[in-house]
Formats: sequence, structure tokens, C-alpha cells
Amino acid sequence: MTLNTHTTPDDVPIVVAIDGPAGSGKSSVSKAAAHRLGYAFLDTGAAYRAFAWFALSRGVDMSDADAVTGLLADFDYYIGTDPDDYVVQVGDMNVTDAIREPRVTAAVSSIAKVPAVREHLTNLFRRIARDVLKPGIVIEGRDITTVVAPGADARILLTASEEARMARRSLEISTQSAETVAEQLRSRDLADSKVVEFMSAADGVTTVDSTHLDFEQTIDAVIDVITTRTARNSHD
Repeated sequence: MTLNTHTTPDDVPIVVAIDGPAGSGKSSVSKAAAHRLGYAFLDTGAAYRAFAWFALSRGVDMSDADAVTGLLADFDYYIGTDPDDYVVQVGDMNVTDAIREPRVTAAVSSIAKVPAVREHLTNLFRRIARDVLKPGIVIEGRDITTVVAPGADARILLTASEEARMARRSLEISTQSAETVAEQLRSRDLADSKVVEFMSAADGVTTVDSTHLDFEQTIDAVIDVITTRTARNSHD
């Protein structure tokens, strides 16, 4: 089953799918676009991070796919979809900040390559998107335009040059050297590219290159694509 809002009733939310590499700004831009449009916002990467945090807390060997898969039944996950009230929980534990720790970042790619984990979380994302009460939802991640919501009303690849992405990530992580941040970004992209294709746009996906755009200009460019695509789809 895939999310496809083109033929669904009016009370089903508009779905916007946004993919992009690390440092492209997809999370912050997606959240801002959702806020402006009055849409819900779903950070799918947070679920992978939360599951990695959960696996680490259980002391599971990340290289043991069966052990990792065995945790799924006990993974009690919640994420807020209000762009102005973002929170991530596992059980009764608020892990919004904890999932951004370096040890979690280092473990994400290992658990993300387990097929059962990807299938489980993909189904979770689709349920969350169906159940939002706002008129639309912006879903961002690595394989949203191709796997999670290939039938979305608007599909966008948000990208930027490697130099621009490294510079932006360095500003976000002031506690590490530019060289360390650059190496982490390259390693993350390399590891994730072995699991999903997120560096080039699939058929029907609009590319927004933010290399020479500031934050506000990038938001405007993304919203332009969304409004154009949803207007076109309403007449299909």
C-alpha cells in the first residue's frame, strides 16, 4: 500500500514528500514550510534515530539483524506532528534531544539497513500521515518520494552542493571541527546511499537546489513547488 492522495476523499490530508542528503536543510525547511501552510510535519529520520537509541538502551548488537528486528514489537514510539510543538518519545521517555547524540547518529545507518525495520517504520509513517487532523502533512526523510509516499501530491528532492551542506552542518554543530563534521557528513551519506537512493530525483520528483539560496528563499522555493503541484493535481 502507498500513500496516494490523488484519488482519495477530500478529508484525507494532502501529502508532501521531501527527500534530501544530510545538511541539505530538509528538516528545518520542511518544518517551516509546514508551519506556513498550516500542515502537519513528520520527521521520519527521528524514528530511525529513536529506534537506534532504543536498541542502544537495550544493549543490542547493531550488527545482529535478528536481534535488532526482535526489538520492534516493544518499540513504543510517538512523535508530535505539529511543527510548532515537536517532541519524540519512546515509551514515557522524552528522547527529543537524546536521539541527536553522536552515539545515536553513529548507530542509525546500521539499524536503517535492516529490511524489517524499514518496513515496520514505513507502515508507521503511513499510519501517522493518514491520521493527521490538519489539511496536509509534509513528510521528510531519505526515501519518502520513492518508498513511503510515491503517490504524494508533491514530491521534492531538496539538495545543495557538498560544500554548502558541510558549511551549514558546521554551523549547527559548533562543538566539533569543520573537518570532523565534513567526515561525518560524507560517512553518513555513503552509508545511507547503500540503503536508499536520495541523491538524485526519481521520475516526477522536483529538485530544489538550495546551494545559492538562504533559508527563507529555500522555504519559498519549496512552497512554490507544493502550491503548483497541488493546484495541478486538483485539476487532474
